[in-house]
Amino acid sequence: MAIPIITDWEKYFEYPHEGMGSSYERIVLNRKLLQLAEEHGIATAIETPCFGFTGISGINLMALADKGIAISLEDDDPQRLELIEALWQRLGRHLQTRLNPGFRQLDYPDASFDLSFSFSALWFVDGLRDFMNELARITAKLIFISVPNRDGLGYKLQFRDYSPQRYPSLKPEQIDPPSIITLLVRAGWQLLEADYIDCPPWPDIGMAKEDFLQKWLPRRVLGMASFKTARQAHPLSILDFYTGEDPDFARRMLRHHWFERLAPPALKRRWAHHYYLLFRRVGS
Repeated sequence: MAIPIITDWEKYFEYPHEGMGSSYERIVLNRKLLQLAEEHGIATAIETPCFGFTGISGINLMALADKGIAISLEDDDPQRLELIEALWQRLGRHLQTRLNPGFRQLDYPDASFDLSFSFSALWFVDGLRDFMNELARITAKLIFISVPNRDGLGYKLQFRDYSPQRYPSLKPEQIDPPSIITLLVRAGWQLLEADYIDCPPWPDIGMAKEDFLQKWLPRRVLGMASFKTARQAHPLSILDFYTGEDPDFARRMLRHHWFERLAPPALKRRWAHHYYLLFRRVGS
């Protein structure tokens, strides 16, 4: 999660190095989504909005697509949507997309999707109440919402320079879990799970670890080799995993999962990068 991606998201389509943090995050998220898809018989899924605070936009559901699940995405930026479509096409995956400025309405019939998904993106919708009501209407089985961990040290550090004037498109009050729960319960949904996710051994620094080290450590500690040069020579991207060029990618990322498995809840509350809410329709 990093505020600057609002203004420089294009760079990930030009050079898809996401760093260790986002790479780990994607694999942990994939594991959770694949588990839910298998347990609940998910055949269709939508991500809306599909622009969050993680590297390459629009690829959070690609692992589900590889399991034969029909994927739809919505975005409010036509240029970004075109880049997402081109990327999926280049990787040989199929999806449906729709431009949706504001996200107040979701133009689909009732219960169109088994799973609705939103990752670090609710602060971009125009009205949380309208959006939640629409999400509840178009979803048949599960709603999975992940928000940045507002109790986390990383979140607090990154938001020290936040102001509505500097980031007018961002509405932090809309990533409040109690508000989300209240709105969906009123709409006929039940909270099934709520927990921290994406809790690696490193802090939520909002940038690639290489960039963080180069920014804060003196050159004599880092040595003469440039992290930037090394990164350009060996970019770290889940796209290589999806193309089959890096089949060991997931295993390498999961070597860091020990911390997330063993950390007590009190530590996760201060250290985890995200918090997720999973809902199912009452009576389903």
